[in-house]
Amino acid sequence: MLYFANFRFLWLLLLVPVLLVGYGVVMSLRRRRFRKLGDEQLVKALMPSYSPAKGWVKMVLFALSLAFFSLALSRPQMGAKLSEHKAKGAEIIICLDVSNSMLAQDYSPNRLERAKLAISRIVDKLQDDRIGLILFAGSSFVQLPITSDYVSAKMFMNSIDTQSVPVQGTAIGDAIHTAMKSFSAQSEKSRAIVVITDGENHEDDPVDVAKQAAEMGIKIYTIGVGSLQGQPIPMNGELLKDSSGEIVVTRLDEGTLRQIAEAGNGAYVHAGSEEFGLNPIIDDIRRMEAEEFQSVVFEEYDELYMYPLAVALVLLVMEVLVGSRKMKRSLFE
Repeated sequence: MLYFANFRFLWLLLLVPVLLVGYGVVMSLRRRRFRKLGDEQLVKALMPSYSPAKGWVKMVLFALSLAFFSLALSRPQMGAKLSEHKAKGAEIIICLDVSNSMLAQDYSPNRLERAKLAISRIVDKLQDDRIGLILFAGSSFVQLPITSDYVSAKMFMNSIDTQSVPVQGTAIGDAIHTAMKSFSAQSEKSRAIVVITDGENHEDDPVDVAKQAAEMGIKIYTIGVGSLQGQPIPMNGELLKDSSGEIVVTRLDEGTLRQIAEAGNGAYVHAGSEEFGLNPIIDDIRRMEAEEFQSVVFEEYDELYMYPLAVALVLLVMEVLVGSRKMKRSLFE
């Protein structure tokens, strides 16, 4: 797997098209100035050694050199050695509601996007804990198995939307049951499930499933997303309506979420617009007894920066060697 140790330098690649477009604009302005001096053919005759084509060649070589320098600065690496990595922490599985009601806009830009942002920020703060992600609506499935690969976790977050689960509805109990089966065999004590939803359960009895999880030593935390007043659901440029033509209003069901958290020996938090609620829950999970996990990771990497650096230097030397004037005679004369 290719990895960039200093990936921020990849932003320099944006300068490449800027340089080429800028050079094109400068050359266009120069041609306009030449036309103002007099007849264009006469002006060209007064500068017989000037070569516009070579100017473009030099600029393209310089831009390519900058691109390869950017790649070198970003330090591309390739995994070279697999090793066992031991760490102490907890296993956390987040169950995220992706039903249509999560499109309500009582958070900016909507409930689902705000929840994804909060999860992404929490992943940035994790150290030795392992995380998994389950998506649910009318049914549930494992989007990301338990892992300590936080980079992959954030990548999976980008692809989540309300189409991720084809069956609409809100089956919180099914999501908790899926999470219970998704913990690793290494985990026995420090296990927690975090359910992020508006709480409008339509399919099963999540409280009973939460009790089963508590008997297995799994704590369940719930985060309520939405307002008690309720919000309509925008879909395809319109507001979602029921079969009778009435606008559907989705409201936060705090009662159900409190019961689930109580049955699961956890806690309920109402997500705020600024503090979404994950931080205090993660802090509480960290007070649980840490367990030791073993995982296979890339311990050493092969540095590859020297290859784009060499290409960049060759291109830069070529740019210097290419003159800006036409050759006086043909090579075959």
